[in-house]
Amino acid sequence: MTRPSFAWRSVAVLGAACLVLSACSDDDSSTSPGSGSSSAPAAAGDGVFKIGTLLPQTGSLAFLGPPEFAGVDLAIKDINEAGGVLGKPVTKSDTDSGDTSTDIASQSVNKLLTEKVDVIIGAASSSVSLSVIDKITGAGVMEISPANTSDKFTTYKDNGLYFRTAPPDVLQGRVLGNQIVQDGKAKVGLLVLQDSYGTGLAKSTRAAIESGGGQVVAEEVYDPKAADYSAEVGKIKQANPDAIVLIGFDETKKIVPKLVEAGLTSKAKQWYLVDGNLSNYGKEFPAGTFTGAKGTLPGAKASDTFKKDLLTINPKLKDFSYAPESYDATVVAALAATAAKSDVAADFAKQMTAVTSAGTKCTAYKECKDLLDKGTDIDYDGVSGPIEFNEAGDPSKATIGIYQYGADNTYKNVAYQSGSIAG
Repeated sequence: MTRPSFAWRSVAVLGAACLVLSACSDDDSSTSPGSGSSSAPAAAGDGVFKIGTLLPQTGSLAFLGPPEFAGVDLAIKDINEAGGVLGKPVTKSDTDSGDTSTDIASQSVNKLLTEKVDVIIGAASSSVSLSVIDKITGAGVMEISPANTSDKFTTYKDNGLYFRTAPPDVLQGRVLGNQIVQDGKAKVGLLVLQDSYGTGLAKSTRAAIESGGGQVVAEEVYDPKAADYSAEVGKIKQANPDAIVLIGFDETKKIVPKLVEAGLTSKAKQWYLVDGNLSNYGKEFPAGTFTGAKGTLPGAKASDTFKKDLLTINPKLKDFSYAPESYDATVVAALAATAAKSDVAADFAKQMTAVTSAGTKCTAYKECKDLLDKGTDIDYDGVSGPIEFNEAGDPSKATIGIYQYGADNTYKNVAYQSGSIAG
């Protein structure tokens, strides 16, 4: 497998670095999402664009649910206020994706397919999506995730019906690894969730660290359902790293106390988190627990206006992670159906790339719909970035934010790095 090549320059809070990634696969026989075979049965359209959500209400990523649901709901509000899709209001059905420790996602998908939805927004977890993608796309329904980042989707056989508005982890891993090296951390320990997301992100992060001259002195892959993580933490301590990367989900809350007990505090050993556990922990931990820790999260800076609009949907929102990607996933699917003049997934899937590239720029559903109604090709640039789906169904352009924690165990942005991904 050829290692992707990257071109970088440093960035400030208001700046952006530029990189180019060439996606590659270990399996040449795989078919790329967005460009796969058309063997899925054709679903019959009824003229009403129906959206189903498969997002976490429970499980290890439940903290991502509120902003993702809010993003979808705000998009549907904007779409319907602009006349809906195909002249009718968009309808929606919400379900829980749970996590891989349950069969909730499969049951939710069965419910949504019975309700004959045209597109499913979700899941958040890559492993959850991998467990249901065949059921969804095999039924001729589109799946578009706002948060799947596993590299496996880039070459997955999906009948051309899977897309995502979050970039693959080869990008986040590169940004994270480069940041660690730039911070002068020569010896790094990795604590990694045992699933496709965790091991895939760890692989990309390790490659970036090593290519930058650093060394991964320990990599412990753990079972997220384990009762205790003392053994893994002990092996990390024995390796005596300068920094510790935590790649996981909600079980991070159980690992952090073990790190502190072992003397591996964020002050003693710089911690780095990722999108799966970058959360505003606040009073869940003693003040100062996360001081100085850094983390990465895919997504461009959400505007104050967008955040304010989200709060009208859910006034209790404290975290906006993946809300922009959820909003854009919904809007792009609606625009694709508008362009295709059809609510049949096999039809509007073919328009997903067209409405996000090589046309007249537009940034809101109404603006874009008015252009489509006039027969104008459009290029939707969303609140999460320019998107521009490539042949793999991945966004060809994306941004990764870098964040740092203060003494109150909440994080703030310190920089953004943007780049292109060639499918």
